Amino acid sequence: MRKQPFGFLIDIFKDAKAIFLSILVVITILGIITGYRYYRFTQEDPQFCNSCHLMKEAFLTWQKGAHRDIVCQRCHQLTLLEQNQLLISYVVKGSNTRFSGTHGRKKPWQACRKCHIEEVSQGAITLRESYGHARHVFMQNIDCKVCHGGSLHDFKPKEKACYSCHPDKRLHGMGMAGFSCLNCHSFGEKTQKMTARDKCLRCHSISVNTPMGTLECYSCHKPHGRMKPTEKDCLGECHGNETAVGQHAKHMKKGLTCFDCHKAHTWTVGKKEARNLCNRCHPARDPKTFIY
Repeated sequence: MRKQPFGFLIDIFKDAKAIFLSILVVITILGIITGYRYYRFTQEDPQFCNSCHLMKEAFLTWQKGAHRDIVCQRCHQLTLLEQNQLLISYVVKGSNTRFSGTHGRKKPWQACRKCHIEEVSQGAITLRESYGHARHVFMQNIDCKVCHGGSLHDFKPKEKACYSCHPDKRLHGMGMAGFSCLNCHSFGEKTQKMTARDKCLRCHSISVNTPMGTLECYSCHKPHGRMKPTEKDCLGECHGNETAVGQHAKHMKKGLTCFDCHKAHTWTVGKKEARNLCNRCHPARDPKTFIY
């Protein structure tokens, strides 16, 4: 059999081609592995953030907070394009890399709803959970960052956020000036009311088994206005016809007010109460005769 001219060159070329393809496959596999490891490093390892940011204080706050089981990249996300920009910048500039992406300030707030949307949407649909979020997030379309300042991973709502929308809702009254809004307003609890009576009763030991025990406390006490109701409040809002009942008008002409006889949170005047009240001006009489 006749041998082809330059056959040995063809064999060498075939061998070189096989070697080249093998090297290309190895490089591709190594590139995929390296790329995957780089992707995992940028997406799941907090040390990636630490390579650029001086974040000791922020890290300690995060470590002590409610989000300590969530890595930085869950909220501070880089897009694939931003990751490649950062990689190229690092290759070109080395440790002098400065990245001006939006991952640090803007995107964390966009990530809140990914975790919390189920909680707040339940409030919007059923009004049984987190009514405050339903009202502010869905009805008024207020962003998370408006109320939750997020200063160094501290996401507790601040008083200033409430006052920025409700400037006329400052607290008045002895002992309440330093109260937080959330002490009284059930923002995230399972209630349909922003101000529930049980919040008041946690501090004030008052019996609700009285003639007006079904009323809400703020029907008479105005935390953002006048805490202590006056006679005008009683007669103007609920008891306007009482002056025409029995001896009320006669006693009021003498200068007596509602609170001279009716004691707050008790209200009823029985025989026992009448003995101590009536005899200040005249002999005690049966309270039943007063209303006729």
